[in-house]
Amino acid sequence: MNSDRTQAYGRIVKTLEDLGPAKLLDAEQQRIREAADTLIFAAGPDADVLAAVDDVRALADHLAESGRWTEERAAKLVDDLSACGPLAPVA
Repeated sequence: MNSDRTQAYGRIVKTLEDLGPAKLLDAEQQRIREAADTLIFAAGPDADVLAAVDDVRALADHLAESGRWTEERAAKLVDDLSACGPLAPVA
């Protein structure tokens, strides 16, 4: 874990505090929390990390497509979530 990951996690928490109650269902908030927790505690990229990112990406797409969130806000959520996780190995 490093400070960049910790800061990204903090942005996720802030998003949930600011937007969660008004713009997200309880189950959606929980999905985002669980994904952020999975990524922040991951030592390296694995199936759980990939599944967590894919799940939140699908949720973000749904939020944008339904008009509940802007595309920019949804993309920021996915970017912040991805930044919580371990860096992918460089090929």
